[in-house]
Amino acid sequence: MSKRFNRPSRSTVIPLAAVSALVAGAALTGCGQQRDSSVYTVLNSSTDETYHRWDAQAMARCGKRLGVAVEQQSVPAAQVMTKALRMASSRSLPDIVQFDASEMPTFAEAGGLVDLRTLGLGTGDIPRGIVNFGSYKGTYYGAARSVNTLALFYNKDILDRAGLKVPATWAELRASAKKLTRGKRYGLALSAGGAEDGVFQFTPFMWSNGGDETRLDGPKVVQALDYWKSLLKDGSLSKSTVGWTQADVNDQFMAGNAAMMINGPWQVETLNTEKSLHWGIARIPVPKAGEKSVGPLGGAVLTVPNTGDEQRERTAGRIVACLSSEREQLTYALNSWMVPANEKAAAAWRRQVPELDALADQVAAARSRTARLGAGWTGVSLALQSAFQSALTGQSSQAALQRAQQRATSGNRGTRR
Repeated sequence: MSKRFNRPSRSTVIPLAAVSALVAGAALTGCGQQRDSSVYTVLNSSTDETYHRWDAQAMARCGKRLGVAVEQQSVPAAQVMTKALRMASSRSLPDIVQFDASEMPTFAEAGGLVDLRTLGLGTGDIPRGIVNFGSYKGTYYGAARSVNTLALFYNKDILDRAGLKVPATWAELRASAKKLTRGKRYGLALSAGGAEDGVFQFTPFMWSNGGDETRLDGPKVVQALDYWKSLLKDGSLSKSTVGWTQADVNDQFMAGNAAMMINGPWQVETLNTEKSLHWGIARIPVPKAGEKSVGPLGGAVLTVPNTGDEQRERTAGRIVACLSSEREQLTYALNSWMVPANEKAAAAWRRQVPELDALADQVAAARSRTARLGAGWTGVSLALQSAFQSALTGQSSQAALQRAQQRATSGNRGTRR
């Protein structure tokens, strides 16, 4: 089973004005109900049984150290924001909310989160890219326990039989994918579906080529989408790519219907259930040899809502600090196959799972999707999703992305910095 909260979630688009009204009301009036001073609540998306159990164990350990009980309320990833807003409207916000990092800026923009640095959390052992991942307009609101990104997964047996090395450039990837396409098997599988999955998968091609989300119709972004179109034209991608999620892509790879795939570490647990499948992992190919492969950072961040109860907020900050500590990060990452956010924990992780070393390299160069546009990323994502559907079903990349830029600009006025 793929772990959905660690990959891009299908977020509900909620007007910022509505978010602002609800969270401001919660902060101004404080908690609307009397709470047990020894019990703290975390709202998260750990609906999968194994992740729910791992989180419960971590919360029990941290609660014991701090002398409190820590309980979790788990809902599907796509419902975290709406659940948090409903709780804000009834002034019953939890003490901690684990947001998908792409959603966090919306709550932060509305004034709904506490600066974690004011609660004593430092960022000294966290790479700048991951600090930015949990920040909005320079303020550190979200602590990541682990992060992920995308990589190139490949079937070792298929590549060996074809006498092919693992591709490192766009030209090599296109040539290898074309050669490996045989019968029902495609050379490559990726998600270009009309949801955040597809946008997440496009960013490594856009960013590694020098494209920018602030100008979707720029030549570098057009080239990246044209590259996807070339793979489709070669027959190396299935026409169903425009409807596939990342879970669908993994299913195709495991079934032997794709020799390579773009995907993330949340699939490793499932991949390892197929003992006859010998897979490897590498950085996503770049336009030219020697260039940096820049992928998107994915994952969730732990935040402390602004409830007006400063004492509870301080204790919530201590819980977040414990859950995101070096020791807890390593335990969580080894369970979930994610990469620890803390540099020391990440170094220990590399030693224990050397087969995923390429993923750690990819994370080191990865970027936050919301670093430049903050809450405006949602509009860009929706515009790109529409562009994929148009361009991969016949329209020119230039025309599709011009339309996307118009749509993103009209929806994001006032959010660009």
